[in-house]
Amino acid sequence: MPRTKGQERKYQAILKSVGGNSAAANKIYKIWSDAQPRKKKAVTVDAVAAKLEAVLAQLVKDKSLQLGNKGYTIKRAKGKGAKGFSIIKNE
Repeated sequence: MPRTKGQERKYQAILKSVGGNSAAANKIYKIWSDAQPRKKKAVTVDAVAAKLEAVLAQLVKDKSLQLGNKGYTIKRAKGKGAKGFSIIKNE
């Protein structure tokens, strides 16, 4: 697996610290690399998008609903006493 820039810098620093001995640098780098925590990519689902999808799923087969090629922008109403949403057709 190729190293990232940061990992390559770490390896070069280790290599320099052991006086250019690549075998020793490889061993030390492997120990360091194994000690690093593994990052897992978490798949998160947007709650608002899931709710919108659930509401619009009922209209999938409705031929009278035309969303157009560019779709719509949905925004929450802002301001004092504002309620609901504003829906604007993208042009």
